[in-house]
Amino acid sequence: MKQRTFVVLLAMLLTAVHFAAAQETAPRTSAPDGSQYTLAQYIGGYTRPLFLTHAGDGSNRLFVVEQGGHIYILEGGQQLPTPFLDVSALVSTNANERGLLGLAFHPDYATNGTFFINYTDLNGDTNVVRYRVSSDPNVADPNSAQIILHIAQPYENHNGGDIAFGADGYLYIGMGDGGSAGDPERNGQNPASLLGKILRLDVNAPQPYGIPADNPVATNPDLAPEIWALGIRNPWRFSFDRLTGDLYIGDVGQNQWEEVNFQAAGTEGGVNYGWNIMEATHRYSGEPVIKGLTDPITEYSHAEGCSITGGYVYRGAALPDLQGVYFFGDYCTGTIWSTYRDGSGAWQTNRFLESGQIISSFGEDESGELYVVNHGGNIWKLIAR
Repeated sequence: MKQRTFVVLLAMLLTAVHFAAAQETAPRTSAPDGSQYTLAQYIGGYTRPLFLTHAGDGSNRLFVVEQGGHIYILEGGQQLPTPFLDVSALVSTNANERGLLGLAFHPDYATNGTFFINYTDLNGDTNVVRYRVSSDPNVADPNSAQIILHIAQPYENHNGGDIAFGADGYLYIGMGDGGSAGDPERNGQNPASLLGKILRLDVNAPQPYGIPADNPVATNPDLAPEIWALGIRNPWRFSFDRLTGDLYIGDVGQNQWEEVNFQAAGTEGGVNYGWNIMEATHRYSGEPVIKGLTDPITEYSHAEGCSITGGYVYRGAALPDLQGVYFFGDYCTGTIWSTYRDGSGAWQTNRFLESGQIISSFGEDESGELYVVNHGGNIWKLIAR
């Protein structure tokens, strides 16, 4: 009887693995039908919320980031009264793109209680700071703060601000080009500047951080050691596919084009996405085109929106037909698009739904379900009709 039970369980396990693999490898033949889905309000009442994430610790809590410097916990759909962290006294909010901009929990948060935030300080400069949770799992220790990276900002916009851990365990940091318009300081293509880049740090190394051995500086000593990718304008939101490890970057455009950049997991760093030589796939500046620029996987013009908000690849279980589809939106119009690879490997992008939201961010819970953050104060969840 025990042997038979073991065989049955093994067969069930193999079936589940094969099903999951089929979900991943089977190409889509058509775009997901947005008319079958809607956004349901999950919670409201926030002041300029711009991010939602989870701690990956099995608690199923959600963490909501307010631009003014507060992080709140949602437990069972209800907000806890005490902020998880309050850095409002440290944060500059005197410009639309400044504030508390990013939050990332260490992959081993369940055991080490470590997390990171990205904010612009009272001088308007970028700070990436390490914190630890207190003895109360719902409250961070404000005295644990350690600034691991400080970057001066020449202008008040294009601060980037998103941070996330890759499957490799390294911390990735999105840095805008420094601001103004058109990248006047040419930071995007400057190999020595940390502005206009995606950075990659080993935060498990001795303080304040280490440089991963395979960062591009290993083969291109002209690049600053922290740089992972360059030619970025303002990567407001980027994310990793939790199943494949692929990187998707929603890069905010200048006057005409918004773009999504992509880097497959396992690809070497040093990818140049073109700014400010290019705006998406279009020439922008008079700078000479150089070899090796990488085009976005999709773009849209300012006839359809004004500012891209990068999202996530859906990996939840509640909406199986959306498995493997990347979603992103526009801050101004509220349009949400879907992007996926077809059977030939070509990227296909389609309008998914008109949300009516001021989309400052998307978010994932521990189960991979998808949320939309409205900068006006509400959190919405994607559900089937």
